[in-house]
Amino acid sequence: MSYTFLQHYWWFLISLLGAQLVFLLFVQGANTLIFELGKTPDERRLVINSTGRKWEFTFTTLVTFGGAFFAAFPLFYSTSFGGAYWLWMIILFSFVIQAVSYEFQNKLGNFLGARTFQVCLIINGIVGPLLLGGAVATFFDGSNFIVDKANVTALSQPVISHWANASCGLDALLDPWNVVLGVAVLFLARILGLLYMRNNIDDPTLRERCRRKLLPNTVAFLVFFLAFFVRLLVKDGYAYDAGTGVVSMVSGKYLSNLLTLWPLAIVLLIGVAALLYGILRTWLKADYASGIWPAGIGTVLVVLVLFLIAGWNTTAYYPSNADLQSSLTIVNSSSSLFTLKTMFYVSLLIPFVLAYIAYCWHAMDHKKLTVEEVKDEESEAY
Repeated sequence: MSYTFLQHYWWFLISLLGAQLVFLLFVQGANTLIFELGKTPDERRLVINSTGRKWEFTFTTLVTFGGAFFAAFPLFYSTSFGGAYWLWMIILFSFVIQAVSYEFQNKLGNFLGARTFQVCLIINGIVGPLLLGGAVATFFDGSNFIVDKANVTALSQPVISHWANASCGLDALLDPWNVVLGVAVLFLARILGLLYMRNNIDDPTLRERCRRKLLPNTVAFLVFFLAFFVRLLVKDGYAYDAGTGVVSMVSGKYLSNLLTLWPLAIVLLIGVAALLYGILRTWLKADYASGIWPAGIGTVLVVLVLFLIAGWNTTAYYPSNADLQSSLTIVNSSSSLFTLKTMFYVSLLIPFVLAYIAYCWHAMDHKKLTVEEVKDEESEAY
């Protein structure tokens, strides 16, 4: 196994984790709909308990996503998670609020009331997808950081990378295109949340409300996502010379990546078709409740391709707007050959982990959620 192969292999695994994370944001998307779908306390508890069965998967995937970056591309981890401190802390804090809100909203002695914690779930449902989408957009639009590896020998302050301003990552929200992708991810999460609850809840009234809300959320998603994607294909991209490592701007770089790596273009089209099929069939057929599966697979495929064209084919996946040559690539930011090779063998256990997740998912969802189960004091419902 060559060093180059391992760098591309680990970027693929991180991209796959990122794609799965976007799919699992259906938990956050559904939570934004608590009061839109739930007109009574029992209906709101149905919505919350539907997503409450899966929130650990989303949070664990987010942590694993960051951990994989730390292990495979540590310079990105130190630059982004260390430099864009406030952006990532707000994201993580919103997920902590989510965990607390699930556990405490119906506990005895909750003097704040269940509604307070339900509002906190909505805050996480908006903030999480919006900021994660914005953070992903910086892979294409750049961030303001500087990398100087010579600083590692400085005794007073051996810091390799630092943010170029005092915003600590919040400046990403000043780029409207980052916000556009963030809003697109938010509406995608709401779509997936609607599809999941329609599949998971045994309540005809709620399931019909989910179906009716699909169309406006889908239209909003397509407006924002297509605007970002079309602009991505025509904008200048960040490329690096494989021999010298020098980074330069290249016209139509991301479109070129899709054409050069043409199998990815096919995967992208399949993903788009699967996503739209899951949405449209659910909207058109009142008795169809399995749209989450084609839509979920389509989401994973589309996001996977976006990550891959951001890092493969000599592309700088984390561009620097402050200093172009500080931009990070899978070559200049990766761990050592020994580390990547050792982790390669560990990664062979991933299929077993996925099989266990599938087993747990089936165990929790093989029976549809009902009002009677939520109201049963012995069911440990939220």
